[in-house]
Amino acid sequence: MDPETITAAVANNVRAQRAHRQMTLDELAARSGVSRGMLVQVEQGRTNPSISTLTRIADALGVTVARMVEVSDTPVVRVVSAADVVTFPHGESSTARLLVGTDAPAILELWDWRLAPGDHHDGDAHPPGTREMLTVLEGRLTLSVYGRSHVVEGGDAVVFSADRPHRYANEGDTPLRFMMVVTEPRETPDRS
Repeated sequence: MDPETITAAVANNVRAQRAHRQMTLDELAARSGVSRGMLVQVEQGRTNPSISTLTRIADALGVTVARMVEVSDTPVVRVVSAADVVTFPHGESSTARLLVGTDAPAILELWDWRLAPGDHHDGDAHPPGTREMLTVLEGRLTLSVYGRSHVVEGGDAVVFSADRPHRYANEGDTPLRFMMVVTEPRETPDRS
């Protein structure tokens, strides 16, 4: 999917979700930690926000990142073709691909991550109760949560509470690939 289509979808979805909640730009800025100026740029389709920015906005609105990048309404069955997968470049040669996600009845996202040797991603704390499950397909993942590092080898899986800052790192010398599912509670406590 081309970046212009994704930027337009994000702009429309952020505006619609904020309007549905009768939230002002200032309220969304306060809840998300994203500046009002950046929110204006996102809602006007003038910028393609990073994963971290989009995650903070989605969390503040109580929806998934998948909902923010969705181009149309979700049918009963939705097949996402490879051409429609949203890819977020990360550094020189790493990517995070959001394969599919839902926000009803459960909030779920399925991600395909690839980190080049030496690359890492710092994840912000998600809403309380959010969990992440992942399995390493290739390489070795160093997962840091709450100041503790855990090495997850190829073929291994891990589940953790993602309502605190966390880091995915490839400290090895071969490419790392892992699949990740993010699940968060449907109702999140008011964080204002």
